[in-house]
Amino acid sequence: MSAEGRVDVLGVPIDRVDFDAVQARVEAWLTTGAGPRQIATVNPEFVMLARRDPAFADVLRTTALNVADGVGIVWAARRFGRPVRERVGGADLMLRLCARAAVTGWGVYLLGAQDDIAARAGRALQARFPGLRIVGAQAGSPAEADAPALLEEIRRCRPELLFVAYGAPKQDVWLSRHLAGCQGGSAIVGMGVGASFDYLTGAQRRAPAWVQRLGLEWLFRLLQQPWRLRRQLALPRYAALVMLESLRGRVRQQR
Repeated sequence: MSAEGRVDVLGVPIDRVDFDAVQARVEAWLTTGAGPRQIATVNPEFVMLARRDPAFADVLRTTALNVADGVGIVWAARRFGRPVRERVGGADLMLRLCARAAVTGWGVYLLGAQDDIAARAGRALQARFPGLRIVGAQAGSPAEADAPALLEEIRRCRPELLFVAYGAPKQDVWLSRHLAGCQGGSAIVGMGVGASFDYLTGAQRRAPAWVQRLGLEWLFRLLQQPWRLRRQLALPRYAALVMLESLRGRVRQQR
């Protein structure tokens, strides 16, 4: 649990941290050799999936840090009277950690996405952050049969930061099962990053900053990827459940 405390969002613990606090936590883990630590970037889709999938719910209850990636999580925390400091988007957090890695010398491994996207993302990151050590990059596979060879390769590269772009929940489940087996040095931090490699390479367009500030990044993605509509249909139910739970909380406080 973080020093800032956590808020429970429909059964999923969310750490009440900002970007600076997350970076400080990662730096402490890596400098003290704390072993494997997993970060999950939680949005409302994560929460609704966890309600249907006990195994995924267990993953989110055992991660070292769950950040509020999504305006719906920020809104829910505020409704429950335990607001988070700010939205901590996974794509932006990855960039901040890579910027720090370019200074500290941490090795970075990029895993996932399609074809050569991970390798291209590595080159884009090195261009943005001179001195950054990309120690490995590949598409890999979330299949269990492929895990032994993949873990051996990652251990050989000895990364401190492992970013996995298999999409949720595959990336988070994979990290929960295998992050310890990826550790080649004294510590490793792993995080699922969704479409972040695609954003870096231009394979997918990210919402403009003003759209993000309005909290409409989800709509921008939906317009680009209409197939996401089925997943977005869970959002009205999520909002209703948050409203109901916050009402129950107020009733309990009045008793």
